[in-house]
Amino acid sequence: MSALTANRSAGKEAEFVVAGQWQLIWRKFRKHRLAMFSGVVVSFIYLVVLIPGFFAPFTPEEYRANFTYAPPQPIRFVVRTEDGLRFAPFVYGYKVEIDYNAGRRNFVIDREVSYPVGLFVKGAPYSVLGLFESNIHLFGPVNAGDPLFLLGADRLGRDVLTRTIYGTQVSMTIGLIGVALSLFLGILLGGISGYYGGWIDNFIQRLIEFLRSLPSIPLWIGLAAAIPKDTPPMQVYFLITVILSVIGWTGLARVVRGKFMAIKTEDFVQAAKLDGCSTRRIIFRHMVPTFMSHIIAVVTLAIPGMILAETSLSFLGIGLRPPVISWGVLLQEAQNIRSISTAPWLFWPGVAVTVAVLALNFLGDGLRDAADPYA
Repeated sequence: MSALTANRSAGKEAEFVVAGQWQLIWRKFRKHRLAMFSGVVVSFIYLVVLIPGFFAPFTPEEYRANFTYAPPQPIRFVVRTEDGLRFAPFVYGYKVEIDYNAGRRNFVIDREVSYPVGLFVKGAPYSVLGLFESNIHLFGPVNAGDPLFLLGADRLGRDVLTRTIYGTQVSMTIGLIGVALSLFLGILLGGISGYYGGWIDNFIQRLIEFLRSLPSIPLWIGLAAAIPKDTPPMQVYFLITVILSVIGWTGLARVVRGKFMAIKTEDFVQAAKLDGCSTRRIIFRHMVPTFMSHIIAVVTLAIPGMILAETSLSFLGIGLRPPVISWGVLLQEAQNIRSISTAPWLFWPGVAVTVAVLALNFLGDGLRDAADPYA
């Protein structure tokens, strides 16, 4: 029995020795439970980005003037009948009470009225990846026209949950696009700086120091305020992405420069030079892959910063503006005292920001630890 156990142990050790770098990274990453869970959360968020219409019960522009600032309707799952309890999800209706002292109307739960809620119900049509249209929603009211405000309604009677789901598209993709541009600039300029050295290195490093010496938020505010107010929403989206990317590449460039200076004298780089490889091929085919795992971790940790920057700019009113829907734009609704006192559910987009940023940070932390599988 001991010999069999020893053979199994030797086989496992041999398998571990011949495992490639990415296999080692994956094995170590799987041991990080929080990072694995965060990866599932991030994957689900980006699935919502692809098909928000399927996950949202309504369209983001649909409004009901009779339900302005309507409070959330919690779902009940069990109905009491003459035959006992029966599983049938529903929400109670509203009834309005006038508060003459405060001069406003209040919504209270009306337990005599209920609206059934179902899965995979038919509703407003939406486009799926721009390829075809569908009207099937993950959940929603069984009867078209019934109110369903799981996270409440805003000042125009629009569903906060639906608008938060649609805001995922802009807030999460602006982080991806911004980081992609920062990644390109960071690898290109950092690689050139570390590979060539000399006056090129001095010039790029002084540029990086200049950009890093500027306070980020005032710089963002100044650049974003320079965008004309009559600029179309899609152009504003593009310009905000460029603004965030122009400032966000400096940290990665410093890391890439240090790596390049450390490995540019290695034998495999010298062999590639003697073989007649071009500079671009040496950088992107031989040098960058040696620390690609580290770059992946840096990128994952940089996306939350982009998301927070966009949310901050839009919340301050100098970033994205309606009719564009993002989490920062939605949080503009929660800037006045009435929202804080009477409609606290308008802060739900802020909860979405918190969940997305924490999930991305935990995922990046796990990738950073797994990037060095021998540690």
